[in-house]
Amino acid sequence: MKKKRSKATEDAAAASHNNSKDESHYLREEEEEDRTEIPQVTHGYDLVKGKMDHGMEDYVVVESRRINGHDIRLYAIFDGHSGRDVAKYLQGHLFDKMLSQSDFWRNPEGAIKRAYKEMDDEILEDVAGSRGGSTAVTAILIDRKKLMVANVGDSRAILCGGDGVKQVTIDHEPNKEKQVVESRGGFVSKKPGNVPRVDGQLAMTRAFGDGKLKEHITSEPDVRIEIIEPNTVEFIILASDGLWKVMSNEEAFDEIREYDDAQEASQVLIKEALARGSRDDISCIVVAFG
Repeated sequence: MKKKRSKATEDAAAASHNNSKDESHYLREEEEEDRTEIPQVTHGYDLVKGKMDHGMEDYVVVESRRINGHDIRLYAIFDGHSGRDVAKYLQGHLFDKMLSQSDFWRNPEGAIKRAYKEMDDEILEDVAGSRGGSTAVTAILIDRKKLMVANVGDSRAILCGGDGVKQVTIDHEPNKEKQVVESRGGFVSKKPGNVPRVDGQLAMTRAFGDGKLKEHITSEPDVRIEIIEPNTVEFIILASDGLWKVMSNEEAFDEIREYDDAQEASQVLIKEALARGSRDDISCIVVAFG
């Protein structure tokens, strides 16, 4: 039997944000053709500092807004490295940058990619980007049925439901994009007992910041847009690699499939990752569809 949802997972209060020009009618036109029942959506999150010899470098966004009559849910995980400054800056600024793009409603993929680029430029100029960096996985859920996911690095998002598990992000690992790195003049090293690294340093090919490696890596995200059909998705899970290093997508779903309480589900996943020996910072967001 599924466990009862607690108050802790109820929706956050919506904040009003006004745009100078309302282009969201492009979305409303789609909605006129689809008046199916909209599911209830709740969310929960948890994070824990790892056993590495540095401060907590993971940052999370879990937020609800009301924009031009639309219910907007914002979820993100930023996993910093070589310091927390970049991840912290992303937490406070990236979604505003994305949503303020003039063509966000007409061309969301292009708008999101442009926002990532503009944000990275700001970081490299103003936020000590040469000395540190961060992954990002961002999810924008519009009216509880249109999902826009983008990512750089190895933080991941998956959809879980009756048809199984679907990964909607790409892990940007050096062994997968070796040719791209080499085409930019970089190299991928693989030392015994270690993971492949760009120029012997970074264990991912896409990230914010990392100014010293920027000629060989990029902040361009992979963007995916999914329509959440009724009764097909039970959970969205977003997590940093502190979880995914010790748990497969399917194992993560198996751990929480009997839970209705999104907050409890997020805590269960982190507890299990720790039990499996994860030493890294771990952050996890669970979005539950009821």
